[in-house]
Amino acid sequence: QVQLVESGGGLVHPGGSLRLSCAASGSIFSFYAMGWYRQAPGKQRELVALISLGGTTNYADSVKGRFTISRERAKNTVHLQMNSLKPEDTAVYYCNANHGSLQHWGQGTQVTVSS
Repeated sequence: QVQLVESGGGLVHPGGSLRLSCAASGSIFSFYAMGWYRQAPGKQRELVALISLGGTTNYADSVKGRFTISRERAKNTVHLQMNSLKPEDTAVYYCNANHGSLQHWGQGTQVTVSS
């Protein structure tokens, strides 16, 4: 069973930075594409960033140029570096491991951007 544990959320001022981490149980990067999603109050969960098995990255238009997804194979960890944060980035951020119909989710970590 794949387990994903997120960390690194918190409260930050607009323009600030945060780095989210997702620790996975076992070596899953050779089988699963990894992604970060977010869900703001009253809104649907949306894709933020993806990193494929081959390392190709994709981002939502709203975060391009500000967020960077990366992975550390040796630590079975995926990161989301978030810079130039805006109030509209406020949401619960979820880590996802995806292989076709196989989906695994973390418990989420709250990110709040506010002055």
